[in-house]
Amino acid sequence: MFDPFVRGDKSRTRETGGHGLGLAIVKQILERHQGSVHIEDSPLGGARFVMRWPAQR
Repeated sequence: MFDPFVRGDKSRTRETGGHGLGLAIVKQILERHQGSVHIEDSPLGGARFVMRWPAQR
């Protein structure tokens, strides 16, 4: 999901919109700020995206 040009929803194509870059960009930004991101199951159903940044001093 965090690789460039990957679409998790197989019904999404170039014709229906999106390029598969959004999550790849999010991951790069977080990593450059010593953060991380991952996906887990949401208790409400679907997916939950968890982003973490280190605490500032």
